[in-house]
Amino acid sequence: MPPPTDWHPMKIRTFLLATILLNPASYVCASPDIAATQKSAEQGDIAAQFKLGVMYAEGQGVPQNDQQAATWFRKAAAQGDVTAQGNLGLMYFQGRGVPRDYSQAAAWFRKAAAQGNADAQAKLGHMYKMGKGVSQDDRQAADWFRKAAEQGNADAQYFLGAIYDSGRGVPQDDRQAAAWYRKAAEQGDSTAQSTLGIMYGSGRGVPQDGQQAIAWFRKAAEQGDDIAQLILGSRYAVGNGVPQDYQQAATWFRKAAEQGNANAQSNIGQLYLNGNGVPQDDRQAAAWLRKAAEQGYAIAQVKLGMMYNIGRGVPQDDRQAVAWFRKAAEQGDPEAQYFIGREYVAGRGVPQDYQQAASWFRKAAEKGNADAQFNLGVMYGLGHGVPPDFSLAYSWLSVAAALGNEDASKSREDVAKELSPSQLAAAQQLAAKYFEQYQPRN
Repeated sequence: MPPPTDWHPMKIRTFLLATILLNPASYVCASPDIAATQKSAEQGDIAAQFKLGVMYAEGQGVPQNDQQAATWFRKAAAQGDVTAQGNLGLMYFQGRGVPRDYSQAAAWFRKAAAQGNADAQAKLGHMYKMGKGVSQDDRQAADWFRKAAEQGNADAQYFLGAIYDSGRGVPQDDRQAAAWYRKAAEQGDSTAQSTLGIMYGSGRGVPQDGQQAIAWFRKAAEQGDDIAQLILGSRYAVGNGVPQDYQQAATWFRKAAEQGNANAQSNIGQLYLNGNGVPQDDRQAAAWLRKAAEQGYAIAQVKLGMMYNIGRGVPQDDRQAVAWFRKAAEQGDPEAQYFIGREYVAGRGVPQDYQQAASWFRKAAEKGNADAQFNLGVMYGLGHGVPPDFSLAYSWLSVAAALGNEDASKSREDVAKELSPSQLAAAQQLAAKYFEQYQPRN
């Protein structure tokens, strides 16, 4: 399950693309008197200037024109219209109708925020949080989020909760984080609902309560939050807080996957691979794994490499297998590092190269991969790709055996025969050190 995070990527994107307008339609009638509005605006009428800005921004009664919208919002903003100030700030932030200019965006947000506009206060908080247009300042971010949150702004409530969650700008406080997430969640904010579900699941800031966790995940998932859909699918897949139900798991994974969630794409691919909750279909499995792999999701890259390795759901292709293993291996995935080492030993998809094999086995071995530890031990015993060293061979084989590799114990016994009593004692000490140091990492 993903941990709570103070900045949900989709949340930031939608927050910053949102309009400050409370309801554009309330300012523009179905058939506006354009000439009268234009005349009043040119005479300095603030309401008309703002209305004309909305008309151009939305293309209502006039051709949509961001430059004209910015012009009229500027006129109204200069006369102190708070919503026009906020909208002009947003246009500078987005580069709509004006050159993108974060400093100007922050300046206009500040004018609106100073008049008490909660949306502008929230956006100014974000500018301070990200250091855009202003010097990065977590305390200022927290102050502006709080002003907006106390007015009931759901976005600010979520972000204030996130600040308490991370302890940046305020003392870290799980209870305060949960309290602000709840306020946003109760207003229907799906990201807050998902995050509150995570907190109930782990018992952070609230009593641990699996049913509450599921309830909040479901609320968020039904609103289309891909993180909640992923988590709910994962809960159904393993029967955590709900009865195990692969069909429900597949349903929720698919919803998240279709939004581009790489983890969910990988999971639905795995369901197709095993025929859990969906008809078994290797081609569908490969297609979904590819979507995730192309987004850089290492688990999917490894699985897709394995499918190319054996020709399951895709044509057998050793080079493609190695290419996908390499992508995951370069991200530090120990299974991929083991597989690419194996391919270098066999010369499949790459020229045979024991030095490369040993290098990749070492990377995986140091992350606790028992198969890689075994192979590295064998290579030290044979002197393939590394100088022969029975002490190192014994040490790596001992660690592999302790982590469950069934072949390692017998090989270790053979290597022990090549060591003197003092060498064996030293190798055993090194093995104990390696065992402590090179456990599997989650």
